[in-house]
Amino acid sequence: MPEAKPDNRLVSRRGLLGGTAAAAAALSAPVAAQGDASIEWKMVTSWPKNLPGPGVTAQRIADQVGKMSGGRFRIRLYAAGELVPALGVFDAVSAGTAQMAHTASFFWQGKVPASVFFTAAPFGLLPNEHISWIEQGGGQELWDKLYAPFGIKPVMAGNTGVQMGGWYKKKLSGLEDLKGLKIRMPGLGGEVMRRLGATPVSLPPGELFQALQTGVLDATEFLGPWSDRSMGFQKAASFYYTPGFHEPNGTGEALFNETALNGLPEDLRTILLEACRAENGRALAESDWQNATSLQILQEKDGVEVVPYPDEIISALRTETKSVLEAFADSDPVSREIYESHAAARDRMAPWSDVAMRRFLAARDGSV
Repeated sequence: MPEAKPDNRLVSRRGLLGGTAAAAAALSAPVAAQGDASIEWKMVTSWPKNLPGPGVTAQRIADQVGKMSGGRFRIRLYAAGELVPALGVFDAVSAGTAQMAHTASFFWQGKVPASVFFTAAPFGLLPNEHISWIEQGGGQELWDKLYAPFGIKPVMAGNTGVQMGGWYKKKLSGLEDLKGLKIRMPGLGGEVMRRLGATPVSLPPGELFQALQTGVLDATEFLGPWSDRSMGFQKAASFYYTPGFHEPNGTGEALFNETALNGLPEDLRTILLEACRAENGRALAESDWQNATSLQILQEKDGVEVVPYPDEIISALRTETKSVLEAFADSDPVSREIYESHAAARDRMAPWSDVAMRRFLAARDGSV
């Protein structure tokens, strides 16, 4: 997903806040006036409509809110490009163009560098570990602090699970094959690849297939087999790499305009937040199940070759990740605070994950 570069097209925090206060206030006014009357919100997303994985999750959240509220609270979903561009949803919620969004936090690395940690960090937390950090380890409080200057409240809203390493047109034999490789890879993973000689390219999800097919990209990552196959990547590239070192977790992000959220009646606010929270488990279960099925289809029907990254590349990726994270942590005090919290969560949970999961899987598969 996006390259780690500032986006000069985006307005400053001061400009956003100063220019959007009236719009944000207007969002909450109808809610207060209507009381128990029907409330309608706009949700903008970064996904093609009903994209397997995050697109399905976004629609399900909207549907569940309508059902649980007995029709008092309706959310109309706008897919990427229908109301605002895929990568414009953060600004749309901050400005009050829409009351909420469904997206992924690493899209905002150019605007809010530490946002990447709330989706994934290279060689970082697995889905269950990430959820533990957010809910038990202080992650949510730091996430709130990071987005507060923009008038946005973020929460977890779905999870696509452990990601794949990406689609490559040519097989990789070693580090030399990364030199000049045009790859779409998100967050800090893209910076790690850049340091190894690749050229990260920032494109929204809806443009990836054509870019891969036409040669604008030599490689792209996205999510897992279920979502990736629906995007058609198997028609443009034959080599599907693993592991997804850059995204061991796939948290979806719901963004709420704080003024609009606080203006909801308490019961509707609770319904909205709990619908997002419930989707974390539901979407993760769905993604794991569907990924298993789609991976088999990709290999047996589509002729895709699942390939492990060469040991030389994995070793270099791991080494460069350490230096990228250290440099990142020095960029500003908030980034340092989030990095240290994330690292502490990894250190705390890694021994338990090793005992409980790694060793069980090895025993189940007969490798020990």
